[in-house]
Amino acid sequence: MKMDLRESRLLRTVEPGPDQPPLLDVDGLSLEFRTRSGTVHALEDVSFQVARGETVGIVGESGSGKSVLCYALMGILEAAGKVTAGRATFGGFDLLRAREDELVQIRGREIAMIFQNPRTALNPIRRVGRQIEDILLRHTTTTRDQARARAIECLQQVRIPDPAGRYAAYPFELSGGQCQRVMIALALACTPQLLIADEPTTGLDVTTQAAVMDLVKALAAEHQMATILITHDLGLAAEYCDRIVVMHAGHVVESAPTQALFDAPRHPYTAQLIASTPHGAASLRALSAIPGNLPDLRRRDLPACRFSERCDRATAACAAPLPWRDFGASHRARCHRPQ
Repeated sequence: MKMDLRESRLLRTVEPGPDQPPLLDVDGLSLEFRTRSGTVHALEDVSFQVARGETVGIVGESGSGKSVLCYALMGILEAAGKVTAGRATFGGFDLLRAREDELVQIRGREIAMIFQNPRTALNPIRRVGRQIEDILLRHTTTTRDQARARAIECLQQVRIPDPAGRYAAYPFELSGGQCQRVMIALALACTPQLLIADEPTTGLDVTTQAAVMDLVKALAAEHQMATILITHDLGLAAEYCDRIVVMHAGHVVESAPTQALFDAPRHPYTAQLIASTPHGAASLRALSAIPGNLPDLRRRDLPACRFSERCDRATAACAAPLPWRDFGASHRARCHRPQ
């Protein structure tokens, strides 16, 4: 069925509330990559939801499937990637079964993404103002005569000094923090309903990290925009997210409101992830490393629990299909022997 963008924009008139359906509902998503060395089972039975106006953190080690998950939602997977099961409904529209011409209308307009490395994501030979104009002209009713002024407004919104002057700059003329702000300006130019921020503070100093995240948080609140923050930094997720989804080796292993997750992690992996994260009250000696490595996702004999070979709580029962267990409102873990 062809999507009508007019219907898509009407979704904005629905006020967020406890009785409203989630903006994004991912259910049973599985994904694999066909490679010369074998099939990589990158995601298996991934489910989570994002409400309107909510900030959800997706955390886990590098290689856990966080970015691949969001590439699948955006429809920008590599050719070798294939969704094998599941659905992902955005405002009632299934992103995984959409045609490319429908996804082209959604990307940038309804769902936008801040990529991990802004210097590689930005076009190096096109002025940053022109890149913002491209988005505006593609997805809005902005005319070419209006585009320059609107692009400068977008740069001003993300608090870039001298936005009119920076409009004509190339990415290599800007600092890392400024490039990241340009990426945010690009992502927010059309006021999307959902913003995906993929490790948005990678490579930035601590002060710039805080400034970028404060900016994203403020703009999300201003526009009642839902946000997915992909990060391996639990400290960052704790400060900026309403709820956290924990991933390990392509599985979602726990999901909970942020405070509940840190107060009482239920999955052994979550507990070890928190124990390995530096925080102000802990000394370096108090930190502990997570033993072992992620399993090879090309294996044909992957265990039902992909953490079992690293887990000190594992028993023979962990070879059985994983059950979801509830621990109060909105707190779930997928484990035979939760803490």
